[in-house]
Amino acid sequence: MFVHQERVAVLLLIAVTISVIICNLLLISIGKEPFATVYSNRSVDGELVMVQGAIDKVTILENGGHILLEIDSSIIFIPAQVAGDLSFTKGANMSLYGTVQTFRGKKEIVVNSADDMRLIP
Repeated sequence: MFVHQERVAVLLLIAVTISVIICNLLLISIGKEPFATVYSNRSVDGELVMVQGAIDKVTILENGGHILLEIDSSIIFIPAQVAGDLSFTKGANMSLYGTVQTFRGKKEIVVNSADDMRLIP
């Protein structure tokens, strides 16, 4: 009796594992676009947002090499480990995804991955 239940349990575990893998691959292929909203002053902390436009200002922070960008009056924080060797120039057009957070009373967008940023020619 237990052998049959164990087989069913193993088969269910395999089915769930395969389903999770397929869903993960599907979500990766879809990307973040369907889940992100365009950033506005009404965006709330934790919300996934998208910003697109020309870089108005680039600031490299002294404490760790983090980067602050200003695009259309929006502040974008790029942690040093995300920025890596990327360079940002004033006037370049970018599209990026990030999470809204409030830092010292001001809203900013935190980019979580280098894959979430791209230059627009």
